[in-house]
Amino acid sequence: MKKKIIDFENIEKILKPIKNRKKKIVLCHGVFDLLHIGHIKHFESAKSYGDILIISVTPDKFVHKGFNRPYFNSDQRIESLASIKIIDFVILNQSKNAVDVIDKIKPNYFCKGPDYKNHNKDITGQIKNELKAVKKYGGHLVYSKDPVYSSSSILNESAGIYDLNQRNFINRIKTVINLNNFDKQVEKLRDLKVLVLGETIIDKYVFCEALGKSGKEPHLVLRDIKEEVYLGGVVAIARNISDFCKNITILSALGQNKEFKKHINKNLPNNVKAKFFYKTKSPTIIKKRYIEEVSKNKVLGVYTMNDELLNKNDETLFEKMILKEIKKNDIVVVSDYGHGLITKKISKILCKNSKFLALNAQSNASNVGYHTIQKYKNVHCVVMNETELRHELRDKNEKLEILVKKLSKMINIKNLIVTRGSSGAIMYDQIKNKYIVCPAFASKVVDKVGAGDSMLSIISVLLKLKFKNIVALFLGSLAGALSVEEMSNKVPISKIKLLKYFNHIIK
Repeated sequence: MKKKIIDFENIEKILKPIKNRKKKIVLCHGVFDLLHIGHIKHFESAKSYGDILIISVTPDKFVHKGFNRPYFNSDQRIESLASIKIIDFVILNQSKNAVDVIDKIKPNYFCKGPDYKNHNKDITGQIKNELKAVKKYGGHLVYSKDPVYSSSSILNESAGIYDLNQRNFINRIKTVINLNNFDKQVEKLRDLKVLVLGETIIDKYVFCEALGKSGKEPHLVLRDIKEEVYLGGVVAIARNISDFCKNITILSALGQNKEFKKHINKNLPNNVKAKFFYKTKSPTIIKKRYIEEVSKNKVLGVYTMNDELLNKNDETLFEKMILKEIKKNDIVVVSDYGHGLITKKISKILCKNSKFLALNAQSNASNVGYHTIQKYKNVHCVVMNETELRHELRDKNEKLEILVKKLSKMINIKNLIVTRGSSGAIMYDQIKNKYIVCPAFASKVVDKVGAGDSMLSIISVLLKLKFKNIVALFLGSLAGALSVEEMSNKVPISKIKLLKYFNHIIK
């Protein structure tokens, strides 16, 4: 069995004598997380096209079929496949699609299941690239005709991947969506014009080794290993939306000396336009966090900022920028970090002139006890966490649903979403007086920074396009869950990855 498992780098050497004997090679590619009768029939059909059947397997890090997937790791999946008599060779691919392995093997036939025959249903778009690669070497793309069974469906129902609350919520989602046209509905987001407004933040992560206590003084000593810089604040939000909407504008402030402007512009997608003014006597906001390299635990945070309110000249300039842009956009997404950018006057302008206003007014170490969401009125969508809500209403013990309704009425929030960490999120629709509770889906938490912004990014545009509340909450929760798997805002939300998670979870 082990002789069937071949290394990626040795493929050509092993296949050369086989090709010299004019043997026809058939390639199948996939995750094969749970082998079932559908796979066996598929392999039998594939083998009928040639003499040698090779199966290439997607590595764990490229499997985007939901949380806690793959259920079996790469070694286990390869070993299972190698035990099947009809299969001649098994190989672990090195990339997220089959193009590289096609280039290596140059198969006579590349066999896919019948569910791939309609290329328009492939949200990744990779099947077209694979077809091009096969044709380049004179090969053919063929499709088996066997019944399709879903590993995801079987695992979702039988493998204990989801608990009872998660399964019940997923079943509710299934009753309100039509999967046949769901991806097309999401594509309509492309036409939304989005204005993203608030503080720009540079997140610096300094990864360190903890050496221990100082020999002479009672403080911790660290040795710095490396530093990484991520785009945070409203720039991160704009990047998250950029894969869904094609026209995005940022309005924000940088420091008086324009620090990081070139770095920001260099790392923004082409469909995001950033328009800055430069706050008087202020630096660009930098939030530096010292991280223990092995555990990834945060040890210390140091902020560089001037969090005083804008002076009159800066406020007037910002007001003019807003009034010039706000009517051009279908939705305004505001993330107010309470660092002095959005004054009461500015907040009133936003509330008065936005066609659809989505908001995250955050509490953090520098503003807790001072910053309030109550300077906003008549907001379509708000995302905040439970601690922020309880700080806002000065209530530690009241039932969450009562506080949610209370704040919604106070400032007239149409949809208020409150996140609760491992307990998931609750959404309150004030007009319908209806609550929706979504369980948490994250399976791996690396860093919580940016999770709320990720959730706001996706929920806001979906609600604007009138997606059902429960669907918007679910996709927003998935976006937040994807966010916490990465350090800070290192990787923006990918539409393809989000939709793949969504599609596989509800199978």
